[in-house]
Amino acid sequence: MATAGSDYKTYLTKLDSILDEYLVKKAPSLPVNVKDFIVTVIPYLTVIFLIMALPLILGLIGISAFTLPFAFVAGVGTGFSYVASMIVTVITVVLEIMALPGLFKRQKRSWMLLYYVALIGGISNILSLNLWGLVIGTGLSLYILFQIRSYYK
Repeated sequence: MATAGSDYKTYLTKLDSILDEYLVKKAPSLPVNVKDFIVTVIPYLTVIFLIMALPLILGLIGISAFTLPFAFVAGVGTGFSYVASMIVTVITVVLEIMALPGLFKRQKRSWMLLYYVALIGGISNILSLNLWGLVIGTGLSLYILFQIRSYYK
């Protein structure tokens, strides 16, 4: 009997092979110099994004501690979506922090963590019905990640 963990890994393996087929084998390949540049810059961009995101998250958590109960009581529909988006943001920030040291060393584990961040962002876009974010943000993120995957060992 398959366990929940093995089912999860099976689905991720299938998704990985499908994305590899369409984003690496069938999609136009980025030039090598562009890939080199992306791999060199991505750790620094991650640091910049983390620095920019942490004060925002801390500020929003502080504001939400005060305003969120009122949003739920007033029946404002943003209460649940706000909490869900905050949870997604915190998870992605934690994963990016975990990935950061390995990005400088070009470790496969760090690439996988960025892959999970992109997938979580895609799920968030689907749940919030943000189709532009799904197509452009998640699609572009996955395309770039799969184009540079061979650089991470």
